[in-house]
Parts: sequence; structure tokens; C-alpha cells
Amino acid sequence: MKLSIKYFTCVTSAILALSASVASARTKVDEKLPDYEKVSGVSGNLNSIGSDTLNNLMTYWAEAFKAKYPNVNIQIEGKGSSTAPPALIEGASQLGPMSRAMKAEELDAFEKKFGYKPTQIKVAIDALAVYTHKDNPLKGLTLEQVDSIFSSTFKRGGKAIKTWGEVGMNTEWGNKVISSYGRNSASGTYGYFKKVALKKGDYAPTVKEQPGSSAVVQGVASDLAGIGYSGIGYKTSGVNAIALGESKGELFEPSFENCLSGDYPMARFLYIYVNKKPGKPLDKLTLEFLKLVLAKGGQEIVVKDGYYPMPNEIVEEASASLK
Repeated sequence: MKLSIKYFTCVTSAILALSASVASARTKVDEKLPDYEKVSGVSGNLNSIGSDTLNNLMTYWAEAFKAKYPNVNIQIEGKGSSTAPPALIEGASQLGPMSRAMKAEELDAFEKKFGYKPTQIKVAIDALAVYTHKDNPLKGLTLEQVDSIFSSTFKRGGKAIKTWGEVGMNTEWGNKVISSYGRNSASGTYGYFKKVALKKGDYAPTVKEQPGSSAVVQGVASDLAGIGYSGIGYKTSGVNAIALGESKGELFEPSFENCLSGDYPMARFLYIYVNKKPGKPLDKLTLEFLKLVLAKGGQEIVVKDGYYPMPNEIVEEASASLK
């Protein structure tokens, strides 16, 4: 599913105008976002278990939160999105960061325990990028080509692509065997890429599974023939984030404006799930952390970590779900 304007609850021309104005050399946060206001009486232990993609962001947010509330102790564990739902169910964490939406069976398991579903909070925008080595001159791929490189089932109608020559590379690159890197099955990024890029097909056994997002990018950066997928926040100078699209004539770079417009085909929200009983307020510690995340300073941290900030309209929607 595309992260398009129609995917947002507020379909407004203001967001389209915003996409053009803020997507510049340096991504800027929406000036309409509120500043975070410190409150009294915030202390205790806050635990976060879930997404590896969000691991650095959670750490930065935690540092900013502790700077305001030194008596708060925050523990962060980022082994994969699939670890978030059971941690919330077992009460091992108050925060469940995920790089994908919860699956139906995860929601059902939570509801079976508590009698209501968990609350999903959008916290940032990510372009799930396909990376190649920095010296690879390839500019982009169609999703059919991506599927043909990473899958064994070819649900987009292609056939196996084994060499760079098969995607139109020149003689120098033509005979190089493609070396593919991916995440393990605990990862939300693994699941999202499987759903969107592979159309729910199966991964090829040649994909080298890595334990984290950073490891995927490092693998590609050290492998001239490498290709892999990871969140845009993990981009380094050693790799290129290539353009993607449905056809060769419509390839789009993983930029902020292309995510907002829906042109980039693997734009997604990043989430934090919490256990909030309907009609009841969140505990103060969890609530204030999330308010900081959604405030201007929290979204500036999103930009610092290489991801894309949310427009004010989406922040307002997310903030409303906390009430």
C-alpha cells in the first residue's frame, strides 16, 4: 500500500503544498507542530521492545526525554517488530515500536488478553529503500525487477535475475553475479518488503539474512555486487538508495516529497503501539514520552536520524488517539 495523500485521514491541498515546500536540500519539520511543554510529576521506568528500524530513533527520543526528566529510566530493545506485540501483551514494555502495522493475529492475541485492541501511534515516515554499492552506476529498478532479484516465486510476473547484466548494466558489470542482502523473519521490514515488493511471495534462498538494518547496509557497502533493503534512516555514504517504480518510465527516488505524494512505492509509516484502555488516559510517563515524539523537537529528531517528519495534520490525528 502506498503512503499517499489519500492514505492520510486528512485529504488536503495543504499537505501537497507542504510536500513541495519542505522537501528541499534539507528536510524541515512542519512549522505548525507544537513545541513540547515540560510537566511536573514524571518519573519511573519506561521500557521499549520492538523494531530494529526504530532502534536509533527510540534511543534519540529517550535521550531527549531524559534530558527533561532525569529521574526517568528508559530501557530500549530493538530485535524486530514481531517482538513488540508479545512484550505489550506480557506487560514487559509500555512502548511497542514497529516498522509495520500489527497483523490480525497479533491484534487478536492482544484483544483476547485485554478485551480491546492496542492503540497505534504514527511517529515518523520511512522510505524503505533498496540500496546498491556506491560505485554501482544503476539509477533504478522496477518492482518486477526487484521481485525477480529477491524472490523465488516471481509474483510480479518476471523471472529470476541473477546478474547485473540482466537489468541492463554494461559489459563491465554485466557478468557480475548479484549479491542480495535482507532481514530475518522477526523484522517488520522483512515482512513489509515481502508484502509490497514481492507481493507476498517467498524470498529466494540466496538472500543473505542479516540481524539488523545496519548490517544490511554494511553488507551492501562492502560488496561491489551487493543489493539490499533497509529503512532510509540507515543510508550511509557507502551505498546508493536507488529509484523504484512500477515501470521503467516511472521510477521515483525515495525522497520526502515522493513519499508524501505516494509516488515512491515503498513509503510507510513507522509506529509505536501502546496498551491504552478505551476511555481511560494513558499513564503519565508513557503519554509524555509520546507527546515529546509528536512535538516539533521530536520530529526534528526524526530528521536528524535520516527519516522523514510527519505533517501537522498527521500529528494531530496521532495526538488525538492518545486522548
